[in-house]
Amino acid sequence: MVRHVALLYSVVLGPGRRVRMDDLRAMAEGLGFGRVRSLVATGNLVFDAPAADPRLLEQRLETAFAARFGRHVDIILRDSSRWRRLMAGNPFSEASLLAPDRVAVRVMRAPAGAGVLDALEPYRSGDERMALVDGDLWVHFPHGQGGSRLAGAMKPQRAGGPGTFRNWNTVRGIGAMLEA
Repeated sequence: MVRHVALLYSVVLGPGRRVRMDDLRAMAEGLGFGRVRSLVATGNLVFDAPAADPRLLEQRLETAFAARFGRHVDIILRDSSRWRRLMAGNPFSEASLLAPDRVAVRVMRAPAGAGVLDALEPYRSGDERMALVDGDLWVHFPHGQGGSRLAGAMKPQRAGGPGTFRNWNTVRGIGAMLEA
């Protein structure tokens, strides 16, 4: 068995409807996954499953999600070793210590190419920083993501394909779940 992290792109199903984490855990258990846990209400799962092609597991999760909740949502999967590598690759570790909610990683389904930084550069404010590490896009938002033009520009076609943001607090929380 391999421990995996599944990240939902969105937990919003429509006006006034959100995915409940107990329903999400039940869905994953129904697929036969073991030790299914979630981190708060943010659309993050940690579970054990037999070793398999990550894309096949993503497809199984996405199909089950659409059947259960009536809407397709991209789900990005990482095994525990890739998650630990992601954590170790944080290029903004100093900023993460000072304001962990202002450092985020866009975890990508497929590695983004170097051109993604050039495509996003026109949207970056002077003090925002970006880095590409192992195909994932890291961003330091010194003033938060809420009013950032860069955060708003992170559409799949511009940001290198499907991916989903998690801030450093969430990244560390998932990392702790992997060890438990």
